Parts: sequence; C-alpha cells; structure tokens
Amino acid sequence: QVLLVESGGGSVQAGGSLRLSCAASARTVTSYTMGWFLQAPGKNREFVAAINWSGGVTRYGDSVKGRFTISRDNAKTTVYLQMNSLKPEDTAVYYCAAAASRGWIATVTTAYDYWGQGTQVSVSS
Repeated sequence: QVLLVESGGGSVQAGGSLRLSCAASARTVTSYTMGWFLQAPGKNREFVAAINWSGGVTRYGDSVKGRFTISRDNAKTTVYLQMNSLKPEDTAVYYCAAAASRGWIATVTTAYDYWGQGTQVSVSS
C-alpha cells in the first residue's frame, strides 16, 4: 500500500557525513510517524530516529543523539536523516519505516507498518 525507497547511502571515512532520503509513494504518510532503523550483520534491527506527523516532535537513539538529525518534507512525502560525525560502529543497513499510529513515537520495529528496502552505510576508520 505504501512504498518506501531509501537513497543516499555509501562509504565514508570516520568523521564524515551522509544524508539519507526516504521517498514515499502515497500521500497518507503525511499523517504517519516516520522512523529510521539500522541493522548490522548478525544483530537485530535497532532504533535510530523518528519524527511525528507534523515534524514538531523527534526522538533519537542514545548512540546517535547529537550527531544525527531527522527531518521531513510532507509536500514531497520525503523523510531525511542527516548523519554527521560518523563512526565505524554506525556501519549498517539503514531502513526507513512508517507507522500509522498517531500517538507515542514508537521505537520498536513491531509498531511500524511499512518498510523500505534499506540502504548500506559503511564507515571506515
């Protein structure tokens, strides 16, 4: 029902920056919470950041707070993740997700209804 497509991943040196984008196929996402999760090899998917429908409330995982910024442009049905001061431990596949729930900004994967295919981020030391 909702297609999410991530882009902007790549390979960078530690301390560098990347900007990820998530484009949605349906206007319904303008009323959804949007989130970013990461998954490293052999590990569970982990919360990175989320933003409510209006863009007025954001949440971040402890490991990225102060370095990453989530934002959205509802006119373009697109969500962004600006990643600064990247560390090797940030290396993972990053997934965009959408949750139809209007309340609390969820940090667990089970709360999200739609997922993108993921984009690889690799940070070398």
